[in-house]
Amino acid sequence: MPQMAPISWLSLFIIFSMTFMIFNMMNYYSYIPLMPKSNFIIKNNLMNSLNWKW
Repeated sequence: MPQMAPISWLSLFIIFSMTFMIFNMMNYYSYIPLMPKSNFIIKNNLMNSLNWKW
């Protein structure tokens, strides 16, 4: 029935929007950044760079 077409388009749009938002939220919150231990890395690199091997 052509009269029912707007309801089906609206439901498809809502389902697509919710799926898109859930997919984006899952991707955003699943990423865990690795925090480097900056003090240890800086000290280690500084000590290695000062020891020249001629």
